[in-house]
Amino acid sequence: MTTHAVGARIPRNEDPRLLAGLGCFVDDVRLRGMLHAAVLRSPHAHARIARIDATRARAVPGVALVLTATDLGALNQPTPLLIPHPELTHPRTPYPLAIDEVRYVGEPVAFVVAESRYLAEDALELIDVAWEPLPAVASLHAASAGGAPLVHADVPGNRAAHLAQRVGDPDRTFAGAHRVLSEQLWIERSCGSPIETRGVVADWDARAGHLKVWDSTQAPLPIKNGLARMFDLPEFRVDVIAPDVGGGFGTKIMLFYPEEILVPAAAMRLGRPVKWIEDRREHLLAANQERGQRHDVEVAIDADGRILGLRDRFVHDAGAYTPYGIVVPLITSTQLPGPYRLPHYAVDFHVVYTNTAVVTPYRGAGRPHGAFVMERVISLIARELGLEPSEVRRRNFIQPDEMPWDVGLTFQDGGPTRYDSGDYPRGLALALERMDVAGFRKRQAEARAEGRHLGLGVACYVEGTGIGPYEGAHVRVEPSGKVLVATGLTTQGQGHQTTFAQIAADQLGCAPADVTVVTGDTTRFNWGAGTFASRALVTSGNAIAVAGAKVRAKILTLAARLLEASPDDLELRDGAVHVRGVPDRALTLGALATVANPIRYAYGKESSASALRLVKPRAGAVLAADEEPGLEAHGYYAPPQATFASGCHAAIVEVDPKTGAVRIVRYVVQHDCGTLVNPAIVDGQIRGGVAQGVGGALYERIVYDASGQPLTTSFMDFLLPTSMEVPAIEIVHTETPSPLNPLGVKGVGEAGAIPGPALIAEAVDDALAPFGVRVREMPLDPERVLSLIRESRAAAGPTR
Repeated sequence: MTTHAVGARIPRNEDPRLLAGLGCFVDDVRLRGMLHAAVLRSPHAHARIARIDATRARAVPGVALVLTATDLGALNQPTPLLIPHPELTHPRTPYPLAIDEVRYVGEPVAFVVAESRYLAEDALELIDVAWEPLPAVASLHAASAGGAPLVHADVPGNRAAHLAQRVGDPDRTFAGAHRVLSEQLWIERSCGSPIETRGVVADWDARAGHLKVWDSTQAPLPIKNGLARMFDLPEFRVDVIAPDVGGGFGTKIMLFYPEEILVPAAAMRLGRPVKWIEDRREHLLAANQERGQRHDVEVAIDADGRILGLRDRFVHDAGAYTPYGIVVPLITSTQLPGPYRLPHYAVDFHVVYTNTAVVTPYRGAGRPHGAFVMERVISLIARELGLEPSEVRRRNFIQPDEMPWDVGLTFQDGGPTRYDSGDYPRGLALALERMDVAGFRKRQAEARAEGRHLGLGVACYVEGTGIGPYEGAHVRVEPSGKVLVATGLTTQGQGHQTTFAQIAADQLGCAPADVTVVTGDTTRFNWGAGTFASRALVTSGNAIAVAGAKVRAKILTLAARLLEASPDDLELRDGAVHVRGVPDRALTLGALATVANPIRYAYGKESSASALRLVKPRAGAVLAADEEPGLEAHGYYAPPQATFASGCHAAIVEVDPKTGAVRIVRYVVQHDCGTLVNPAIVDGQIRGGVAQGVGGALYERIVYDASGQPLTTSFMDFLLPTSMEVPAIEIVHTETPSPLNPLGVKGVGEAGAIPGPALIAEAVDDALAPFGVRVREMPLDPERVLSLIRESRAAAGPTR
């Protein structure tokens, strides 16, 4: 096979369609007779529902349906606990519509369907709810305090879970350590902000008994299967399509959001299509959020700054419910060690309920917290010993010849946290070389002499990717010579239509442009889990390679018979099978696909091709007992464990001590995700992640007041970095292929976002070293930077 697409920096197949405005998002779905829905949401962080009266709303002309918890009946069951865990002793999941108590502002209470969204919104205001407000806890501190009001009356101390893991003998190590350092660190709450908010359209065909749903989701197959069970339908009578999805970031993989149940229920009751589109305020109120942890960390070191042991105790804010169990803090605890040797490690965390929006994975999913803590520890050691932080990193790195490295902890998927491959020292060296540290230190000194404050930050990380359970794919060569690939997961900007096409093209010897990839449509492929946890390329990519290899074997077998040649003498390239050394002996993929369907006639341009005259009539059945028509196959791939990508980010910032403004001057990324299928797409994934990392470090913060009222319900208050704030990003790739899968690939989707807070914290520390500032929290806004300077000056006394 001489056609090689994997590794090529080719343009994205999907871009011409999207740039021409031909994308189809959920709100683009238009159906005859469609109705529109709106949701009545709780205005209270915690309250009893004494009474709901929807009489006036139901009387409004044009209102087709009003649903309350009572009206929903047996469908109003607690939504699934997606990831149970034995240490999650008090799991609680929400109802589609609150029954007698609400636990956060934005929790759904009623659902109105009308001829227009305007009518539905107006009718919401006519629903009379008698509220009995209850005390609320809106922060980790408040929820953890003795005697705090309870989010759930039957959950003592608001504690949903407690988990401890231990490697080695940390207590003995700390007792004999040269020095023990400690610090409290915290990261505030944030949320994903996809350009397309959530949306659901449902259409019920009563004659066929078929439910069709369009959902802006990252997991259409689990949604389909869950809806079939909820509505007591065979799975083959339910289809879910995730069309073009305008960003997901983890926010759109929830099973189930209330609207994903309410919209189909309304469509089935009314016999008409129903659409619901989330507005931005709803998203900032009620879509799932993340971050929100407080860590108390201790590190034991020797005189040279080598880490002997580490203990971390932290509290995780779950919000009002735990549909994802404890997966976010579990990832934090297992990914905290990063690329460093921690021979003795103890981690202990509590998961606490608060009267705030539900917390589930958001891009990074617990990893930014872990990287922030570990990299702050590296910086703390450096400060105490008078070393450069990167020298401390070098002294503590896991070395390439130590791979595979077993961290000794159970990962999020129940498998080992075992690093499969990586070269962390080389990654740091490449990032620092690109940054020219020696030259920067000279410029830094010159800038300080002018009253300007520049700082260098570095952060390293390891990212567990490619978890199971499995994904599958269907690959088919058509008589046109074009190739169709279908897989069950979704795409929301990752470029799957290109990378998956490259993988199939490598197997079939054709151009990636001749491969069409279909994702997120259960009518095309009916097996798989979804797009999350940086897993798509590892799972679906390898499944496509498996299916493609099966089709390739069929192609070569058929071509060998027609061309009267040994399969070993054939090569696939340029969309055809060639006999080596005989230039005029070749068959196109289209011709072979036509022949592979042994009917008496054929349509299309290949039907009269000279190649078809080579078909030899054979006696008896045209298909052998174990033979199938066509050039197609299914393939599946289940990873044995997670595979671990890694990277190192370095940045220079300038901090204005008069205003507190932080400006990123330069940003360098070194990243290793194994075999690169398309470097351009990897670059895009990294750049998008970095933008979110910058947001998490300097801008994005969800704020609640003491009573649980959200104060950041628009982009005027919840700030996102724009192109003015995100710097140019320089990227250096390294490739240490994974030995765990045939393609040698690792995931990349979350990598760019992971080290951002840690990186900016170190850079701000370095810039404000003359003031003695130490950053212990994220994000940092200008006012907080100024207060850190004031606090540092006050602590130092009048001489500073």
